[in-house]
Amino acid sequence: MPTVVRVLADADAVAAEAAAIVASTIGARPSTRLVLAGGTTPLAAYRLLAPQRLPWGRVTVLFGDEYCAPTANANYMLASEALLSAVHPASVHRIPGELGAEEAAARYEPVVAAGPLDLVLLGVGEDGHTASLFPGNPALDATTLVAPVHGSPKPPADRVTLTLRALAGAGRIVVLGTGAAKADALARASALPVGRVAAEWLLDPAAASLLTA
Repeated sequence: MPTVVRVLADADAVAAEAAAIVASTIGARPSTRLVLAGGTTPLAAYRLLAPQRLPWGRVTVLFGDEYCAPTANANYMLASEALLSAVHPASVHRIPGELGAEEAAARYEPVVAAGPLDLVLLGVGEDGHTASLFPGNPALDATTLVAPVHGSPKPPADRVTLTLRALAGAGRIVVLGTGAAKADALARASALPVGRVAAEWLLDPAAASLLTA
């Protein structure tokens, strides 16, 4: 369950705060291993970060999950368009989802194992998934740092994800949740994958509407 829950004014404020956390982390550290997420609210945060003059040469970029498709890596491509094409990180490690879930997970494992994950951004789905850790999926029990995912209830069915083990070792995790469609999952998070990650939650009022004190 979350270590901190912060309810901000609206979705724009959530994106702005996420961007501020990334900027302050990068500015304060000699090096940062930053894990990016897909989704609408993270993308809004990336667009806010793109014009900022930050020491991106000290940043290694990784991804929390990726789709498996023959020609496209959706999360990487969206992050690239919103942010990475405008800045110059020390290195960017995309998940090679086009290789298939097993091969991509095996290749990404040593990348994740190469050092600590300093800051991880995550979203939350309407079913309570985070990264590509879905309720009831075998990837939840993986003992590796990266796992293949099959049978995702959201297409595409095959994906690659960081595991709960990888997330447990992260220095700081921030979960971004906006919109009323997320409210039920967040209220029931203790029984869902997003609730198994010790994280700070940044929410708008709609997403937080069913939470109790």
